[in-house]
Amino acid sequence: MSDIGTRFDRWLSDDGPAALVLRQHLIPVEGRDGVLFPPTFAASPDGKFPGGYNIDSFPDGTNVCLVDSIGSQANRIEPLFAKPPYRELVPQVVVKAGAQRRNLLEAGHRAADALVRCSGLREELSVAFKAVIGGDAEPLAKIAPTSLVFGAWDSRDTQAKVPRLFSSTIRAFNIRPLTRSAQYVPSANYVEEGLLAEPEDKKTKDAYAERGFVHVPASAAPGGVIVTAGIRRDASLHLAALRLLHAGADQRATERLRRYVLGLALTAFTMPTTGYLRQGCDLVLDPDRPPELRLVSYDGRREEVSLAHEEALAYARAAAAGFGVEQDREVEFDITLAAKDVSGENVALEAAVKPRARAKRA
Repeated sequence: MSDIGTRFDRWLSDDGPAALVLRQHLIPVEGRDGVLFPPTFAASPDGKFPGGYNIDSFPDGTNVCLVDSIGSQANRIEPLFAKPPYRELVPQVVVKAGAQRRNLLEAGHRAADALVRCSGLREELSVAFKAVIGGDAEPLAKIAPTSLVFGAWDSRDTQAKVPRLFSSTIRAFNIRPLTRSAQYVPSANYVEEGLLAEPEDKKTKDAYAERGFVHVPASAAPGGVIVTAGIRRDASLHLAALRLLHAGADQRATERLRRYVLGLALTAFTMPTTGYLRQGCDLVLDPDRPPELRLVSYDGRREEVSLAHEEALAYARAAAAGFGVEQDREVEFDITLAAKDVSGENVALEAAVKPRARAKRA
């Protein structure tokens, strides 16, 4: 393997650093005092959260507003491995379901999604997840390697849990919530002109409003926020957790596996992920506050490091070549398996999911 393929071996050693952490300061494209629209969430069933923006307020009067969650950030980054120039780093697995063809990287729960679980990959993935439980992550890396970076939980089958190595979150500090109101005006006076009958009950009135036949006011809806103490993206790559990955008892295979997963993780870690998040939320880097990248040791020391995305991608390519990326493939969604899955019928896979003897590697 070339020198670039062993560049980060110090990070993979037993006495290596605990984590790589990144802090990016962001501002709205409209400027520091621009109005930002965080995501809105449904009310909690117990009524403790009324719905709207996720804002945590503290006794000292400060608050923190969630702008993009760990899951949302992962959903933005992981599917990029299905596109150039990243697709060459991982096997492209496509499930054909009827007229649809869906890449595993686009499935809601990735390797643990029902689409994949009820496909021709079922037995192979069940074997791979059970191997993870037994201390061998290589089979899963051959099918869905990004699941070892972003985490996975096979909650509906083997119960295997793969910890998240990479995570990032965007938060806004000390925000001032705004509200907005609107008035929908129909194109014609349908009732007054006799084009529609006068509604006689609430159900009919609601139907008229829903279909746009009457005036509909909307008052005091969430109208965005103004941020007074900055917007920050915090990302962490947990090297200590990465060093827990093994390819069974084979040390050389474990070394190749860890390099490969590290390459994918560093590629994801350094990907440009700011920009348009949603309507009213377009963020860019703060030109007055450069990003802060630190390597954190177990004793708390923080070492400033520099790592460009192009460097991470070059390392990932070298590590992928050393590991061996499986060929792309397409499998069919199995309606029989889906029907059994819905009914709770246990598909007999015991023979298929028994640990297989590993060939001895040189």
